[in-house]
Amino acid sequence: MPDEADIRETPLRDRVQVLLSDGRAFEAPRGTPLDAVFRVAFAGTEDPPVAAVVDGELRELAWPIVRDAEATPVRLSDSDGMRIYSRSLSFLLIVVASQLFPKASVRIDYSVPHGGYFCRVENREPFTPDELNRIKTRMIQLVREDRPIVRRRLSFEEVRALFAARGEEAKAQQLLEREGDHLHLYSLNGVSDYFYGYMVPRTGVLRTFSLEPFPKGFILRFPRREDPAKLLPSQKFTALREVFDEYGEWLSLLGMRDVGSLNEAIRAGRIEQVILVFEALHEKRIAEIAATLARKLREGTRLVFIAGPSASGKTTFSKRLAIQLLANGVHPYPLEMDDYFFPRDALQDRFGDQTDFDALSALDVDQLRGDLARLLAGEPVGLPRYDFRTGRREPGPTVQLEESQMLLVEGIHGLNPSLSVDPSVAGHFRIFVSALTQLNLDMHNRVSTTDTRLIRRIVRDALYRGYRAAGTLSLWDNVRRGEKDNIFPYQEGADIMFNSALGYELSVLKPLVEPLLLQVREPEYRIEAERLLALLRWFDPYHTENIPKNSILREFIGGSNLRKFASTFRPAADCAASDGS
Repeated sequence: MPDEADIRETPLRDRVQVLLSDGRAFEAPRGTPLDAVFRVAFAGTEDPPVAAVVDGELRELAWPIVRDAEATPVRLSDSDGMRIYSRSLSFLLIVVASQLFPKASVRIDYSVPHGGYFCRVENREPFTPDELNRIKTRMIQLVREDRPIVRRRLSFEEVRALFAARGEEAKAQQLLEREGDHLHLYSLNGVSDYFYGYMVPRTGVLRTFSLEPFPKGFILRFPRREDPAKLLPSQKFTALREVFDEYGEWLSLLGMRDVGSLNEAIRAGRIEQVILVFEALHEKRIAEIAATLARKLREGTRLVFIAGPSASGKTTFSKRLAIQLLANGVHPYPLEMDDYFFPRDALQDRFGDQTDFDALSALDVDQLRGDLARLLAGEPVGLPRYDFRTGRREPGPTVQLEESQMLLVEGIHGLNPSLSVDPSVAGHFRIFVSALTQLNLDMHNRVSTTDTRLIRRIVRDALYRGYRAAGTLSLWDNVRRGEKDNIFPYQEGADIMFNSALGYELSVLKPLVEPLLLQVREPEYRIEAERLLALLRWFDPYHTENIPKNSILREFIGGSNLRKFASTFRPAADCAASDGS
């Protein structure tokens, strides 16, 4: 206990200290931007900080240090860091395009697999390769000049006047519906705009990017956070592109270009019609897939793999597909790939304490392929059943398929060619299911497909597994890593893609997930919870009573009439099955 005589008031120091997470400390004049400290502390790194967690709060690097603080850098290789980088790069693109081509409007549309955004050009034809090169050259010039990106506080009246002068009244109205009496806009090279989330402090950070021509638009390329210093090679994404185009047509059909349109439908009482049309479009697409499979069955295809990332709605999709197959006279039999996990003790011997259930090596691939081949050959097969509570694989039902039956195999590895069986036994068909959101906040602020799935999963985990939101968030990085390793590299090999996203779903999920996110207190997950809460503030809430009982959304919010649906109705002559013991 110090002597009270040693405690006295002292003048405020004119210098402050920043203690970094690696143990180093730096001193600077009071009011110095954090960016200046980090430029000294992390000079020359290929994975530079683009933000920081300061005393538990996410801060921009333009944030002035006015007192001693502890700071952890947020780098490009972090998920928050890459969001900040791609958002800032989008702003640079929009600024340059608006100044070189004042009549054109650039819409940031959706992400592409190899790192980047597909962008559309509105009010004119797409940019030519020469025009894109002019934009890119000017962007590079602004990067070299290291121009500041300035955050400005504006009153609602100033915001209204700014966007009205640019003919963007709809955006102004949407922004003015926010709580409070002011907004923060960003300015670069004389152009101001609103962006949901933080920015880098200066253009010099935005060194790695490219612009590539693409049908009906172009691609703004940037690195993936796994390798932030370079661009990945371009990849074909024809099937994914077709799904996004189809979903865009659905949104146009309903007059829903952005979240403002959704909110207006809720307020005007038109949301029930929107829900019914979206659900009808889903049912129409599932019926088309079932008709395709019925035709394929006549041609000898009896093995269907269904794969997709977490919270994509695979289970409900599979059951609705089975119903449509039955309507086409096809008797499907469902098989869960998860039942082929090795016993937990064998997995621990292989992986140690960090058992990776997402790895292909966690599955007994030899037994799975053998069982598939014997089932398709018409032999009786004793199937396994995996008990996740005990970590053991136990005997399941004995099944024998008839030639008229189709086998539906669901699991994250369904697109992996390693699971193929001898094509002389039966043909294969692969279906990729994911929630590919395309209803964005506005022209320049997109809603991540990953965020939609994460929100779905938080709600489902709380409802069916008793998980707190922090528990789901703690698992999410590993889930995402497994998807990137085991699902997305094979998605273009799918014969058909099904988009399980519903344009209205975040309004329904909002009142269910907000209380869960508000309960997150753990410092390591609170920033992510607050980010999701900030996203949801853009959406008007809508309650669940009018959601159809067979909707894919019911898989996450509860109330589905498909939970106990057995995916196969088969006459006695079609399949012999007995309970194993």
